[in-house]
Amino acid sequence: MTAITAGTAPSHIRSDRLRRAAQRRRILESVGATGLGLFLIAWTLFPFYNIFMVSIEGHNDVFSSHVWPAHPTLHEYWVVVTQSYWYLNYFWRQYGRSVLLAGSVTGLTLLIGSLTSYVIGRMRIRHGWVISNAALLTYVIPASFLAIPFYRLAQDYGMMNHLVAPVAALVTFATPYAIFIFQNYGASIPIELDEAARIDGASPVQIYLRIYMPLMAPALVAVGTYAMLVAWNDYLYQFLLLSSKASMTVPVALAQFLNSDEAPWNLMMATAIVYAVPPIATYYVFRKRMTAGLTLGGVKG
Repeated sequence: MTAITAGTAPSHIRSDRLRRAAQRRRILESVGATGLGLFLIAWTLFPFYNIFMVSIEGHNDVFSSHVWPAHPTLHEYWVVVTQSYWYLNYFWRQYGRSVLLAGSVTGLTLLIGSLTSYVIGRMRIRHGWVISNAALLTYVIPASFLAIPFYRLAQDYGMMNHLVAPVAALVTFATPYAIFIFQNYGASIPIELDEAARIDGASPVQIYLRIYMPLMAPALVAVGTYAMLVAWNDYLYQFLLLSSKASMTVPVALAQFLNSDEAPWNLMMATAIVYAVPPIATYYVFRKRMTAGLTLGGVKG
């Protein structure tokens, strides 16, 4: 009989132990990752659940402790849609101004960013990198620090209570990011396409419109969605530059609810949910193109 040295085990036993240990480790890692994921999902969704729950409660039940309202109602949404509350008398007009603001910021950001990246990356101007790097310096100073200078400029040039003022401010903050993404995404487009078009007699404008812009579609969607969200979610600049009822947008109007002695929280939350519909819909419509634009645009070709 073959003797086995004390303290040692055959190789197949050792490999079986190692396999079981690795399997237990994988199970523990999977359970831990699942638990962490569920915690993060709950942590993220709980505020949205709370907003929705408050929006379907009656005024007297807002601060009661319960998981679900005893008598849920959609009456607050009807009040918002019909503008039946005195703080909501101009809701749809303010909503339209918010849409106009977001559309203007998105359009100008795409136009300025794409033209700048086209000139720097495709027309090969000298020292073009200085322009893009100088634009990124905008992010060195926090946006809140620049609020007072923008406020003074709007006053000096007569732009107070006009959409031009917040549009100019928000385009200033969104454009550097657009230039960065467009430049890096444009580097993946073969320059030979431009050269072939020039040989066929295409002008720089025709190359920009017929070659460059169609091929930049994923990046355009990603940056356009980003610019729209910047304008849609901004409060500071719209609050400073649009103070009159005739010019304010929905974020500024929402803050007016807090001016009353007893804030109507259910109406405020219902208004917030109605206001949140366009960005949510935009994200789900363009989410695939957004992912492609951001991932390809974030890596230099």
